[in-house]
Amino acid sequence: MANEAVAYPLPAVHTKLTRQQITGFWGAWGGWTLDGMDSVIYALVLSPALTELLPKSGYQATPAHVGFAGSILFALFLVGWGLSLIWGPIADKFGRTRVLAATIFVYAIFTGAAALSQTVWQLGLFRLLAGIGIGGEWALAGTYVAEAWPEDRRKMGAGYLQTGYYAGFFLASALNYTVAPHYGWRAMFWCGLTPVIVAFMVLLRVKEPARWEQKAKVKVKGGLSSLRKIFSAPYTRRTLVNTILLASAICGLWAAAVYAPTAIINLAKREGMLQAQAVRTSSFGMGLLSLGTILGCLAVPPLAERIGRKRTLTIYFLGMAACILLSFGWAFYLPRGLHSFIAILFFLGFFGGNFALFSLWLPEQYGTTVRATAFAFTTSFGRFIAAGVNFGVGALVSRMGTLGKPVAFTAIAFGIGLLSIPFAVETRGEVLPD
Repeated sequence: MANEAVAYPLPAVHTKLTRQQITGFWGAWGGWTLDGMDSVIYALVLSPALTELLPKSGYQATPAHVGFAGSILFALFLVGWGLSLIWGPIADKFGRTRVLAATIFVYAIFTGAAALSQTVWQLGLFRLLAGIGIGGEWALAGTYVAEAWPEDRRKMGAGYLQTGYYAGFFLASALNYTVAPHYGWRAMFWCGLTPVIVAFMVLLRVKEPARWEQKAKVKVKGGLSSLRKIFSAPYTRRTLVNTILLASAICGLWAAAVYAPTAIINLAKREGMLQAQAVRTSSFGMGLLSLGTILGCLAVPPLAERIGRKRTLTIYFLGMAACILLSFGWAFYLPRGLHSFIAILFFLGFFGGNFALFSLWLPEQYGTTVRATAFAFTTSFGRFIAAGVNFGVGALVSRMGTLGKPVAFTAIAFGIGLLSIPFAVETRGEVLPD
């Protein structure tokens, strides 16, 4: 079939990147870094922000209320991220770079606006709107790099790109360590306005990939028709399987990553630390998680080339399930479990690098006319499922009066993912299809 990838021998020497390809990559990487920073800011300021806003909204700021309200707001954020699937068809019709700049602009503006929140509901609205932009950035940055970089460099480019998101985790942790103790949680959201600069750079300096321009010249239809195409032959099964795999990864990793700072703060206070010291400890823990994830992302491309995409994802999913169970199901309940919990976070981060595999793998399964749509849909639709799971986790936290076990249950998501991997398409050794 015309859209099927065909295997060709790859050149032994890497093609030299052009200035435009390098500029485009750094624009996408910078947007992805600040995307990650904006995403994790909420997790880091969850406790102090809700402690202030809950009384203004008519609720007591008890730990149970903070945990429950936090899960609802994060579910709203995931709903917004799910709605970001709209960017894919738009990008297939109007181009990658302009729509990429628009997604960065949207999430930056509404992350900054969250600093103005006076009630929990206002914060929830701003996070919903920010999520619409944040989700689109991943799909469009991944699509751009896959199409703009030469065939022999794009796989490693996907691994490099994904590190940006977790570099953003590290940046947010650094801000939480330095800015938050002195200026409060609102200042953290103000820092989230900085991606606007990257949006303008992408808009002014980065050109469209040649692949997309060639398709645009022959006036291939984009828009909503591309949504129908990814559920038609030859894409039907792979779209369904990819959506399940992404939903599994999102449900598991996000619950763990979002609740990790709160878990560290609880453990630190249990061992006698004051609030400020506990916050700094949570920043250190999230920084370690970020470092582990960056290393995990860099390990994905060579491993995927050596043993295949499906086997690589199997290893990462098994590692994630084990780390979630060990951290939230075991270390969280140790009498002095802080150090054990933080140590496991590093490995949880490493296996969380499984998302880099999707940046490499998804573009290989779809033609240029529907690639952005497929990437956006499969990476975004799972957020609706994750929103429901996160709401359920919050309800369990409130009902059980504990944080650890409800989050540990999310390891089940990776079990579902493992059962789905055999039905996925293996693309090792294949070139990006036209």
